[in-house]
Amino acid sequence: MATDAITAGIDEAGRGPLAGPVVAAAVILPAGFSALSALADSKKLTARRREALAAVIRAEAIVGVGIAEPAEIDRVNVLEATMRAMSRACRNLALAPEMVLVDGNRLPHLDCPAEAIIGGDGSEPVISAASIIAKTVRDALMIEAALRWPGYALEGHKGYGAKAHIYALQGLGATPIHRFSYRPVAAAAEKSAHG
Repeated sequence: MATDAITAGIDEAGRGPLAGPVVAAAVILPAGFSALSALADSKKLTARRREALAAVIRAEAIVGVGIAEPAEIDRVNVLEATMRAMSRACRNLALAPEMVLVDGNRLPHLDCPAEAIIGGDGSEPVISAASIIAKTVRDALMIEAALRWPGYALEGHKGYGAKAHIYALQGLGATPIHRFSYRPVAAAAEKSAHG
């Protein structure tokens, strides 16, 4: 890969949760990006640090976001939905990349050369930046969802299968933001359907 190629990094957040969308982000970092040394896998950063870095990334870099909603995840499966979200994120960049680096071992459909890198969110700054954007966007969406569907503590676990979330599902049933193809959600929906 030519070092001067316009390179985007892509990563996603939210493949595992029982509720909420998969969010993918694509990021093209500028030369001389001011927070380069601070970039890391979003999971290794505090929420406050992620938010601060996301603000710098949005101010200095080119960012695209792609989303796959729960209904799409249920319809096509989470892996395919993730690939679609990644493709959307890349298409939503204001500048077309010449090369794309994707976290993981699979590549979405893209209009340029790409490379999948396992652990790329910790080794490639441009993927780290994408992981930070994807995580902060998804977290914000889940905090909004918590206001709309109180009782599930979505603002805390962000839709993952925490004990409190499973208990809430069993007691309150599933919401439109839940993934009905996931076993705990399907079980809760079946239980509430049979009263």
